[in-house]
Amino acid sequence: MCNILLSINPEYVEQILNGTKTYEYRKNVCKRKVDKIVIYSTYPVKKIVGEVEVLDIIQMEKEELWNMTKDKSGITKNFFDKYYETKDKAVAYKLGRVIRYEEPKLLDSIGIKAAPQSYLYL
Repeated sequence: MCNILLSINPEYVEQILNGTKTYEYRKNVCKRKVDKIVIYSTYPVKKIVGEVEVLDIIQMEKEELWNMTKDKSGITKNFFDKYYETKDKAVAYKLGRVIRYEEPKLLDSIGIKAAPQSYLYL
């Protein structure tokens, strides 16, 4: 079982936690098969707020990925295009069951000093 910590903007965190965003986009795929994402909500929250099951990791041409995932992307096409402007391929984690923590946690409560720029294996 492989879990990763992802830093995610609070706007998108809320969409993930309420189930309206079921794809999380990244520029690079993890080397290991990821089972769960632990969600760190960035400034101004700056806490670990929940976790989400990873159902699949999809990597393909960016236009093909957008067409497949856009309805549950939580982002605009313009944002997607800017994010991947230097890439040919795109990566999306297909998200499943979500757990929202009743008490959000500080990073140091799990032995981490700083939020990851991309991801951190737990």
